[in-house]
Amino acid sequence: MADRDFQERTEKATPRRREKARDEGKVAKSQELNAAAIITLGFLTLYMVGPSLTSQVWGYMSYMFSNAPAIAASDPTFVSIFQGSMFKFFSMLLPVFAILTAVAFGVNVAQVGFKISSKAMEPKFEKLNVITGAKRLFSMRSLVQLLRDTLKLIIIATVAYFSLKSEFPSFFLLADMNTTQIAGTMGTLAVTLALKIGGAYLAIAFLDFLYQRYEFEKSIRMSKQEIKEEHKDTEGNPQLKGRLRQVQRQMSQGRMMKAVPKADVVIKNPTHLAVALKYDPTEGTAPIVLAKGERLVAQRIIQIAEAHDIPVIEDKPLARALFKMCEVGQMVPANLYRAVAEVLAYVYRLKGKVIK
Repeated sequence: MADRDFQERTEKATPRRREKARDEGKVAKSQELNAAAIITLGFLTLYMVGPSLTSQVWGYMSYMFSNAPAIAASDPTFVSIFQGSMFKFFSMLLPVFAILTAVAFGVNVAQVGFKISSKAMEPKFEKLNVITGAKRLFSMRSLVQLLRDTLKLIIIATVAYFSLKSEFPSFFLLADMNTTQIAGTMGTLAVTLALKIGGAYLAIAFLDFLYQRYEFEKSIRMSKQEIKEEHKDTEGNPQLKGRLRQVQRQMSQGRMMKAVPKADVVIKNPTHLAVALKYDPTEGTAPIVLAKGERLVAQRIIQIAEAHDIPVIEDKPLARALFKMCEVGQMVPANLYRAVAEVLAYVYRLKGKVIK
């Protein structure tokens, strides 16, 4: 056991190991990619539907303020008015929420596929271990995360700075704009800035996904001994399988030998091969192979046949053809009918029978 634990894990994980890790919730997944995709595509959605959404909100607000006296008179408590307003706003934002939900679900499925695992939701009390937590805190993975977060902040800050710097000349034009124009300009600027930052964040997140995939592949590597043990578990012990095959062969040979006394003739070559045949017109249109074998098995078939006064005919070509082309329990193929019929006719003449 100790040797196995300290063996170097240099082999790629097997499909069974991957499935086991997946059942336990261990997958190559980047949380950064989820966040980056939601931010970037979320603001892209706002950029595309923003004018329409703004127009709807502006129209509803204009209606509310223009008809405030009549609306207030219809419900002095403002309960139904508040409920109606909330429902209206949520209806306007529903497409955005639906797109963000689809993006979040799609990014997760794209990374790890779709699978519901109960083991991944089970509480893991080993995470409460202080020593284990300290090891994770000062591990290489934590160092990489620190460097990644630092790099992320630097890149995002740099992109934000240069994006704002490029817009500085337009800030001087705000003094000549009315409130509506200023709001529209600042909104467009904010969404554009968010899209640029989101694009940079998405690039960082993709690199993080590649790193998470590398770490995952490294964590599920297997030693050669583990692969051997898994092979034994899935395919069975080779020695046990060999013994099982041997027992199955012995049982098959035993049944085959019990059928030899029912044969009409045994064709041999001369001691290397032996094939026992039986012809019953009521059971089939052609003779059936009851038993066949080579070397010691052939000698045993011949011995049983001689002990039961079954004719043993030496015909080397026919014995080889029957042994090669027929399995036990099968009928003789059509291209061997003539040769077998001649042998059976000879045997029946010896016994005084007539072929029907």
